[in-house]
Amino acid sequence: MNQKSPSAYNAWILGREEINPQLLILRVQPDGTLFDFKPGQFAVLGLLGGAPRVDEAAPEETPPTADKLIRRAYSISSASIERRYAEFIITLVSSGELTPRLFALREGDRLFLGPKASGVFTLDRVPPSKAVILVATGTGLAPYVSMLRTLALRDRERRFVVLHGARYSWDLGYRTELESLARLCPHFTYIPSITRADQDPRFVGYTGRIQTLLAEGVVELESGLALDPEQAEVFLCGNPAMLAAVQGLLEVRGYEVGSGKEPGTLHLEKYW
Repeated sequence: MNQKSPSAYNAWILGREEINPQLLILRVQPDGTLFDFKPGQFAVLGLLGGAPRVDEAAPEETPPTADKLIRRAYSISSASIERRYAEFIITLVSSGELTPRLFALREGDRLFLGPKASGVFTLDRVPPSKAVILVATGTGLAPYVSMLRTLALRDRERRFVVLHGARYSWDLGYRTELESLARLCPHFTYIPSITRADQDPRFVGYTGRIQTLLAEGVVELESGLALDPEQAEVFLCGNPAMLAAVQGLLEVRGYEVGSGKEPGTLHLEKYW
């Protein structure tokens, strides 16, 4: 494939849902068969440098050449059993190269979708007897949505907990879906939280940073699960500062990050 020509485009926008002006869900359908993937993996999206950008984007100091294919990796949020399209949730980075162009896409528009999914941020090495506590900030929630959409309704033996933090309630992507899933599935607990409660007074729920909520025992209180590596493995996906803070807190409790053949009980994915 010549990635410097329009023939680089091999997929199109099947669906577009704007959660707020800076948060977007895209459903991308390939021209051919969608690749197989495991919940938690990521894929690559791309657009040419000459593609339009949204008006809210910051001016580019050095615009990319028009025929350059700009590519970035994004976690897949759709279920792995969904064979028509791959879904992605994306935050607008006004100074970025790609997201201002992705936000300008409309249904039917063309783009590049990588030929395969990658990544080891999956449940493959978690024993089926163990619960999983899935902690995220912002769009770091995406891999967990894929896991839950694929497994929550049919894997009723495993306990799932999602602790999701955002600045405001309107940044809590998939909130309505996860609240509905929690009502349907007694083995799933959803804990949304925000950090800027003074600017979002209508929000009812937990406020404060993720690491503070974990230290205060919010997961134990809401789910009944202990932060104990013998009982539950923890996944962290989000900004590096959150990952570092929570990793330190959990290592004191006996959690270990895997390496090589040792899977560990703490799984990390930086998503910024």
